[in-house]
Amino acid sequence: MRILILDEAERDLDEGQQFYEKHRDGLGAYFRDSLFSDIDSLLFYAGMHRVFFGQYHRLLSKRFPFAIY
Repeated sequence: MRILILDEAERDLDEGQQFYEKHRDGLGAYFRDSLFSDIDSLLFYAGMHRVFFGQYHRLLSKRFPFAIY
């Protein structure tokens, strides 16, 4: 399995981190760490997630309202 983080996704991560950091100190870093942990789990559970758009596996974040394709 190949994981590619698009520029648009990187911007979403940056915006999400800034959003959560405004609400509580350290929450932005926790958000980013959590999302990258979820992304890393795609490698471990390769192929176990449902496929969307004909080719992308989707994982719903465990702690934040984000989907990872």
